Amino acid sequence: MDAVNNSELSVLLVESSPMQRKVILKKLDQEGVTNVEFASNKKQALATITKYPPDLIISNLYYEDGTAIELLQMLRKKEEELSAIPFILISSEKRREQLEIFKQSGILAILHKPFEQQVLQRALRSAMTFLNREDLYLENYDVNNLRVALVDDSKLARKAIARALNNLGLNNITEFEDGCHAIDYLKTQEIDFLVTDYNMPQVNGIQLTEYLRKSPENSHVPVLMVTSEAKDSHLNKVRDAGVDAILDKPFDTTKIKSIIVKMFQN
Repeated sequence: MDAVNNSELSVLLVESSPMQRKVILKKLDQEGVTNVEFASNKKQALATITKYPPDLIISNLYYEDGTAIELLQMLRKKEEELSAIPFILISSEKRREQLEIFKQSGILAILHKPFEQQVLQRALRSAMTFLNREDLYLENYDVNNLRVALVDDSKLARKAIARALNNLGLNNITEFEDGCHAIDYLKTQEIDFLVTDYNMPQVNGIQLTEYLRKSPENSHVPVLMVTSEAKDSHLNKVRDAGVDAILDKPFDTTKIKSIIVKMFQN
């Protein structure tokens, strides 16, 4: 697929307020994004997406007939073309417990109302990275054969992270929904790279990393933690456990390439 740029980007904006549509449309226009379709609710959005799949969905949180998370969950159950569409949330919601649902759902960014132009710029750059393939070169490693273990109890988050890794040429990915399953695998298998969530029901990311560091076969393996708690002070424990790099959820896909290169250089 040819690379997509801002001027070619097709966007579905799900927003019921004409005033908010106008504000968002003006900001998109400043970034050269002019191919924008509109939907007012979940039903309209789903119908439009099914008939004319956009490159990117930008959505408000609440609709008259549901929520953005319900729309996202419905899309993730559909065929690959629809389930992989990148998703940006725009919301005035500030309650952590509400936003946590979206952070675990594999969306690209959360823009808090009212958002600055530069925040939209970063979100669009992340969307471009998500949509466009960019080859990764690692000295002394064949990227196509690099063995990656991806561990996250959110299937939606795993899907988004795997897509970002695939775009860099990392296709040999084995997925696990909990650290305990990854440990069972590591007892008999070697890997080259571990990407893990922090909070998981049985064995969390710290415990998984500590196990890895004690493993003679895998102790050297670089570890990237992708977590919604990357800004919390307790993540000092994460670094002490041997995690090499941390990315926040929703993660900025533009940073993944440079982070991976740095980890493998070290």
